[in-house]
Amino acid sequence: MEIQLQELIDKIRKDGVEAAEVQAEAILNAAKAEAQKMIADAQTAADKIVTDAKNENIRMVKSSEDAIRQAGRNLLISFRESVARELKAIVGESVAAAYSSQSLEQIIINVVERWASAPETENLTVILNGDDLERLEKTLLASLKERMQKGITLKANDNFDGGFRIVVGDGTVYYDYSTQAVVEMLSNYLSPKVAQLMKEAE
Repeated sequence: MEIQLQELIDKIRKDGVEAAEVQAEAILNAAKAEAQKMIADAQTAADKIVTDAKNENIRMVKSSEDAIRQAGRNLLISFRESVARELKAIVGESVAAAYSSQSLEQIIINVVERWASAPETENLTVILNGDDLERLEKTLLASLKERMQKGITLKANDNFDGGFRIVVGDGTVYYDYSTQAVVEMLSNYLSPKVAQLMKEAE
């Protein structure tokens, strides 16, 4: 009886130890798996942080480069606009000076002579602002006397500052030699030339 009891005790101990060992091994394996998962998650998070930092650095460098390029373009555009304004001002001063002098009279005479010499031209009207007409009327009438007998007339119109306009026939066609029109025309012609010179100087 004592032997059987001892055997039973030994068996219970053995089974308990084995069960404890199995449970301990399961706990150990679970802990190892959890540790590996935590290490993998930490590595993934670290990799993401590094990748995000690299991407952010690339984005910031590109953004800085784009900003520098845009600033350069803005500076160049501003400079070109400034040159265009200066050019227009210079052209404007030159045209205004020519139109305010006796040169205007000769310019009008030359233009009228050319227009009037064309066989298809009929009824030319030269339009000036009131001040210029008053200043030049006598000399123009004297110079264009012969032409005026063939249908050339002088008229005043204060809708433009200086220069003149040529109206052909019934007025549906006119050619604008006013200060503003000539300045625009010369500026538009000269601006590409100046831009080309600036490009060649780079």
